[in-house]
Amino acid sequence: MNVKQELRVGNRTLTFFDRLTLDRAPLRNGILFRKAIMMGTVKLWTDAYAAAKPRVSAVFADIRATRGSALISNFWRALKEVMVAPGAFDPLVKELIHVAVPAANGCGYCVRSHTAAARAKGMTDAQHGELTAVVAMAAQTNASATTLQVPTDPEFMAGH
Repeated sequence: MNVKQELRVGNRTLTFFDRLTLDRAPLRNGILFRKAIMMGTVKLWTDAYAAAKPRVSAVFADIRATRGSALISNFWRALKEVMVAPGAFDPLVKELIHVAVPAANGCGYCVRSHTAAARAKGMTDAQHGELTAVVAMAAQTNASATTLQVPTDPEFMAGH
């Protein structure tokens, strides 16, 4: 199954494919087994691409220095495409989102790491206070809506 999705980032369009391939496996005890192979859905930065782009090269160098390893994992090769590429959100807004999501998901390491990055990009104490208040309120209202199984208003559904 292929599902094509496109995301505009700055003046570029990133194309994602959600692809699940089912391969037939041999019969075992008369049962046909299938194995699922998940394919990547994002473009990964290569070392050659990084070498040609000073901004990407600097990101790779920072990751290598911070981790004390020459390895740039596929996770970082994919994530940095979204985080570093110019787009509709400025770098501070991207970091604020990166504070909010781990806060909702309970990843203290990511909250602290991205809070420091957001402060380095200019987040004020007032912005941090408002962000944490909004995230806390959203987490509480999300939990209530989920627990109460509140049906979604038709006006909020896709196509409206």
